Amino acid sequence: MPRPRKQQVSLSDTPYYHVISRCVRRGYLCGEDHTTGVSYEHRRQWIADRIRILSALFAIDICSYAVMGNHYHIVIKLMPQQADHWSEADVINRWLAIHKGPLLVQKYVKRELLDDAEQAVVKGIVAVWRSRLSDLSWFMKLLNEPIARKANQEDKCTGHFWESRFRSDPLLTEQALLSCMAYVDLNPIRAKMADTPENSNYTSIQERIKPQFNLAIAVKNCEELDAARFQVFDDKQLLAFDGNIKANEQTGILFSFRDYLTLVDTTGRIQREGKRGFIPATLMPILERLNMQMDEWVEGALSFERIYRQRYRKRPQSNAA
Repeated sequence: MPRPRKQQVSLSDTPYYHVISRCVRRGYLCGEDHTTGVSYEHRRQWIADRIRILSALFAIDICSYAVMGNHYHIVIKLMPQQADHWSEADVINRWLAIHKGPLLVQKYVKRELLDDAEQAVVKGIVAVWRSRLSDLSWFMKLLNEPIARKANQEDKCTGHFWESRFRSDPLLTEQALLSCMAYVDLNPIRAKMADTPENSNYTSIQERIKPQFNLAIAVKNCEELDAARFQVFDDKQLLAFDGNIKANEQTGILFSFRDYLTLVDTTGRIQREGKRGFIPATLMPILERLNMQMDEWVEGALSFERIYRQRYRKRPQSNAA
């Protein structure tokens, strides 16, 4: 029997999780069905846009993602402390961007006069919304359900589009996080849908190399959203690579972007048993393909290793998730 989601997600253990959601029967309902020749490629854009839109509203950061033909992967970082600093107005604005909300909250937003009991009810509702806006299950609910409705409407059918539950696995160490991110970004290459990371469509690594997401345009294409409320939100970027260890609080990924590109490029050249695709050995290294300065990368890598050893040489080793 599956365990309740609250027993699978523990912020005291890690804020990082690998999430997978699959189409029913693992059919090609988001990509191209090579048997029938029917293409559903446009639905992959629906999913990629929805991931980024919800990230802008939720206290959840996106580390990596890949939208495949019949499933998708996301590596997320839960950041409930972000929601703790939002004002009541911020919380209401974020929630009403997705839902209409009860009449009482609508009256509150319009600054209509409310008595003490009604104001107390509004505060209780806002507290619930604040909690939901940092919750993984609510993030996935608001990601999958609209996609399913839109796809079923397009197919003129009813029933399940996604399998019953999404899968979430904790990433307990920096090694586990980086390994999982690389695995996610290499999915199109392993499936022979692309030959290089920079050409892997609907992935976070392509987005990091060639940023093109525009929140206003993505929201405009989602008719069920309140586009006016999104005008106060910036285009929330993917979770940044912090590079070297900092003396202050570490907010991003404990690695440099150049190091990560090299990690993905090197890993992608390995021919894995049971996987058809890999990066051809004849291709130049990714830093050269992208015209990145090699000496800058080497200096960053050496600096990272030096600081890492100084800080962690006394820390007991732990196994990757």
